[in-house]
Amino acid sequence: MVSVPRLVIAAPASGSGKTTVATGLMAAFAERGLDVSPHKVGPDYIDPGYHALAVSSSPARSGRAPRPGRNLDAFLCGPERIAPLFLHGADGSDLAVVEGVMGLYDGAAGQGELASTAHVAKLLRAPVVLVVDASSQSRSVAALVHGFASWDPEVRVAGVILNKVGSDRHEELLREALDGSGVPVFGALRRVRAVRAPSRHLGLVPVAERRAEAVESVAALAERVRAGCDLEGLLALARSAPPLPDQPWCPERETASARGGAGPAPGGARPVVAPGGARPVMAPGGARPVVALAGGAAFTFSYAEQAELLTAAGAEVVPFDPLREERLPPGTAGLVIGGGFPEVYAPELSANGPLRAEVAGLAAAGAPIAAECAGLLYLARSLDGEPMCGVLPAEARMSERLTLGYREAVAVGDSPLAAAGTRVRGHEFHRTAVEPGAGPEPAWGLVRPERRAEGFVRGRVHASYLHVHWAAMPEAAVRFVGACAPPRSGSGGGGR
Repeated sequence: MVSVPRLVIAAPASGSGKTTVATGLMAAFAERGLDVSPHKVGPDYIDPGYHALAVSSSPARSGRAPRPGRNLDAFLCGPERIAPLFLHGADGSDLAVVEGVMGLYDGAAGQGELASTAHVAKLLRAPVVLVVDASSQSRSVAALVHGFASWDPEVRVAGVILNKVGSDRHEELLREALDGSGVPVFGALRRVRAVRAPSRHLGLVPVAERRAEAVESVAALAERVRAGCDLEGLLALARSAPPLPDQPWCPERETASARGGAGPAPGGARPVVAPGGARPVMAPGGARPVVALAGGAAFTFSYAEQAELLTAAGAEVVPFDPLREERLPPGTAGLVIGGGFPEVYAPELSANGPLRAEVAGLAAAGAPIAAECAGLLYLARSLDGEPMCGVLPAEARMSERLTLGYREAVAVGDSPLAAAGTRVRGHEFHRTAVEPGAGPEPAWGLVRPERRAEGFVRGRVHASYLHVHWAAMPEAAVRFVGACAPPRSGSGGGGR
C-alpha cells in the first residue's frame, strides 16, 4: 500500500479554468517547499510542460532532477496502468496534483467513462475539486455542483473552486447557494486579464517556445491561487486520499518482461530481440548504443516514459535540438523524433542543411528511426515548400482541417517498433496533411474509428501521424534498441 496525498482538478466543461487552477496550485504549493508531482489526464503534451515549470521552483527539488509533467491516459495505456504510472511519477513527492481533461465525465467517444477525468479519479481513489466558471450564474451553481457530485457515487467530488467571479457580492451569492450542497468551497478567483498564455492552431504555445514569458505567467497564476484559495484546506483534502494497493510502474521491469524475462539491462551484455526475429544483439563491455532524441522548440511532444524505457532497454538517450545543432550526437545509432510544431519553424529547420543531410544518411545506413507526427513532417521531402530531410517520398503542408481523436490500429508489417499484427491504441492531433498519406509499406492499418492505411515503414524508418504511449508497448523500446548497431570502440562524430 502506497500513500500519496493527491487531488484531481476537474470541471463541468472545457474552458472553465482547470489549467489556471491546477498550474497555479502546483506552483503555489511548490513555492511553500512541497515536492509536487504534476500529472495530466489525457494525451495532451502542452499542459504538462507548464506543470513541470510550475513545480520547478520547489526548494524540495534543490539539487535533484526536475519532475516532468506526466500523462495519465486510460485509453492509450489501459486502465490497469493508471495507478502504477501515477505512483511511478509521484514517487517521493509530498503532493500530487492531477489536471483533468474536458468535462469531468467526458471520455473516449462512444466508450462510456473510459479515459475521462472521472474514470482516472476512481482509479486513483482521489478526491475531485470541481472548477466552476461562475461568470453567468449565482444560485444555479448549487444545482450544477449537486448534479456533478451525485452523478456517479464512486466519484468523490469533495470541493469547489469558483472561477471568473465578478465581485465580492457575486462571491457572496455563490457561497450562499452552495452552503447547503454538502460540497465545500475551497476558493474563488476573480475575473482578470492579467495572465497571458497565447494560443495557436493546436492550443497553448508550449513552454519551450516562450520560457521567459511562461515563467511570468506561472508566477501570476500562483499569486492568484494563493490569494483566492484555501491552500491548507486543499492540502488536508489531498492527505485524506486513501493508500493505493498498486505497485509503481517500473521501466526496468517492463523492458525485462518484454524481453521474455531476460532481466534488466542497465549495462553489460544485454540480450534483446531484434526486429524480424533476428538473433539477439549483444552490446559488449557495458557500452550502450546512443539514441538521439529530438527536442527544442520544434519538437516538444514526448512522454517522459519513452526515454525511461529506452534507457532501461539499454540505450544512452541523448537529447538534441534540430533548430540549433548541425550534427547528430556523437555515435548516434538510432533516432527518435516526436511531435511538435515543425510547421512553425519550417524555414529554420530547412536552413539547417548539415543536420538534414545527417538524418538522411543515418536512414540510408539502416539505423532505426522512429518519427511521430512532427517527425513524419521533418522526414518528408518538403514542408510547405521548404526542403526537409527527404527520407520519405512524401510532401507535407499545413491544412485547414484539424485531425483529432483516439485511434485503434494494427501494425501492417514488421518494423523497429512493432511486429506485424501488433495492435495499438494511439492519438492523432494535427492540422497538417501528407501526400501520400501512406507508403507501399504503411506504418499502421487504422481499424477504429475508420479503416485506412497510415504512415510509412521504409527500411528501418517508422514514421506516422499516430502518437502512441510506449508505457503500453514497452516492447517497442526493446525492439528499437535491438535494431541499433552496437557501439564501435572509439566511435565519434554525428551520423553516418
